[in-house]
Amino acid sequence: MTDASGELAEFAPAKVNLTLHVLGRRPDGYHEIESLVTFAGLGDRLTFRPGERLALAVSGPTGAAAGASEDNLVIRAARALATRVDGLRLGGFALDKQLPVAAGLGGGSSDAAAALRLLAQVNGLSLDDERLRAAAQATGADVPVCLDPRARMMRGIGEILSDPMTLPELPAVLVNPGVAVPTRDVFAALGARVLTGSPEPDEFIAIDADAASLIPLLAGRRNDLQTPAIKLQPVIADVLRALERSANCLLARMSGSGATCFGLFGSSADAQEAARRMQAAQPDWWVQATSLR
Repeated sequence: MTDASGELAEFAPAKVNLTLHVLGRRPDGYHEIESLVTFAGLGDRLTFRPGERLALAVSGPTGAAAGASEDNLVIRAARALATRVDGLRLGGFALDKQLPVAAGLGGGSSDAAAALRLLAQVNGLSLDDERLRAAAQATGADVPVCLDPRARMMRGIGEILSDPMTLPELPAVLVNPGVAVPTRDVFAALGARVLTGSPEPDEFIAIDADAASLIPLLAGRRNDLQTPAIKLQPVIADVLRALERSANCLLARMSGSGATCFGLFGSSADAQEAARRMQAAQPDWWVQATSLR
């Protein structure tokens, strides 16, 4: 989207791992995963004004925790693309940070993907350009799936993506208790087996169904990082219990490596009421009603 001043804007939606199976640890230390990923109706907002100098300004309620500009994934993504595209037109980014940081919602990765989409628009690159995809992969494991934010299966270390899936709209509540759970620490606590060959992916049927059939399918899967994350931050178990006890909650689970958890509900009204009650009971928690699809 471009406004009258020539400034472009992109929405960077929260990524939610509905499932996350860890298939094993590779000899290089990375973990092979299989995850059903979807995106929420809330997230950060990134704007871009073409110019000569690459720069980033960060604001918003969680902006202070987003990291120094030089370390921010928005800048890293832009530099990764600049090394692959001669004469890439750069400029200044402004990030309105709304999502909690290091929260299992892929916020930084979604911001980086939004930056790549903006640069692609300005420089006449398609989202299928291999240089764009290579820059996404070089920036972070979750950036490729966020480049075209639609529900899909993610495998390998994040670089193997299925075609987009059609999921029903899932009313949801996202809850973060305000604690950081470093991804590296969670994987270390998991202690996954070392792979000696190519992993056998878990069987996950193609999804194109209504919510009534999707919820039982999800309930039969898991997030393998949930238990080790709870060991590191027991408050995550409190969040899950609060969601499970909410009226008409169909499924509660942690997203990614935590600490954000999600609850799926039968209707938007149920989700809104659950979020209202939970925020009143836990005013220090980040609680948002939204929808996933």
